[in-house]
Amino acid sequence: MHEIDLRAIDLNLLVTFDVLMTERNVTRAAERLARSQSAVSHALARLREQVSDPLLVKLGGRMTPSPFAERLFEDVRPILRSIQRVLSPPQPFDPPTSTRAFRIATSDLVPALFPRLMAAVGRDAPGVSVDWVPVGQQSLLAVSEGQIDVAFVASDLALPEGLARQDAGNVEWGTFARAGHPAVATWGAAAWARWPHVQVLVDDKVKGPLIAAAQVAARKRHVAARVLNFAAVAPLLAQTDFLATLPHVAMYEALERYDLCALPPPFPVPPMPHRFIWSERLGNDPASRWLRTLVMQCFAEVLKGSESSRKKALPPRKRRVKN
Repeated sequence: MHEIDLRAIDLNLLVTFDVLMTERNVTRAAERLARSQSAVSHALARLREQVSDPLLVKLGGRMTPSPFAERLFEDVRPILRSIQRVLSPPQPFDPPTSTRAFRIATSDLVPALFPRLMAAVGRDAPGVSVDWVPVGQQSLLAVSEGQIDVAFVASDLALPEGLARQDAGNVEWGTFARAGHPAVATWGAAAWARWPHVQVLVDDKVKGPLIAAAQVAARKRHVAARVLNFAAVAPLLAQTDFLATLPHVAMYEALERYDLCALPPPFPVPPMPHRFIWSERLGNDPASRWLRTLVMQCFAEVLKGSESSRKKALPPRKRRVKN
């Protein structure tokens, strides 16, 4: 097996290879690299010798890559981008004039977060754009590689290496139903178990505490509907006699809009701690730091509003006495 001597590899050879693979033309590659065509051809010849492969062969006026070149390109490009990012000094970040595109990974667990965040971004950095992407194994890897600026995840989620993190706080639970639901009059563990439920299908790698808490209380629910996101729950509850026991922060802003009521779970359900994560390599990036700070501030405001709403969810019997 031919083993490459890394001491003999010039990083510029890989840079030239990257541009050649993109352009598939020596002339255009030389223009992009601000080098002569002969220098680019010479660099390609040196790399061919190092890896013992033709890499790019001219066919019909266009350079065609070998199978090895295609595999090498897939591996080399992210490495070069990583080196570029690591070696680049932090650049000043001016929110009012920036046109940077950011990426945030999160579920729709906190629907109030994104509009609040975008209102703040629009006020402070009108030229900035923000993409919201779902949380999954691939997106977690993208966070560690610095391709996603920040993610909001459950604290018990297994994470790849290379991540910094900060606790976001506990997410408390509530049980939700339409106003006037028959279960309200006799609310308790028996009523909770009697009526059908809606379940949100989330990442199976996150072990929510509800099932374990129900087992401890010796209660089993009948799941009549399973949905893919939290946003689908409120409209469904408004039109049915279903119940939903979910993190309160996912539902509190929909209570008035859909004429729902919030009840305390009839048995103790441990809160779900969450945290923010980001790539350690982006720790000193001024732009990413600005975004993280803004996201955390907006989340803290949302969580405060959710907690205030949750504390008003008094047991139904207390409400009947008041009436």
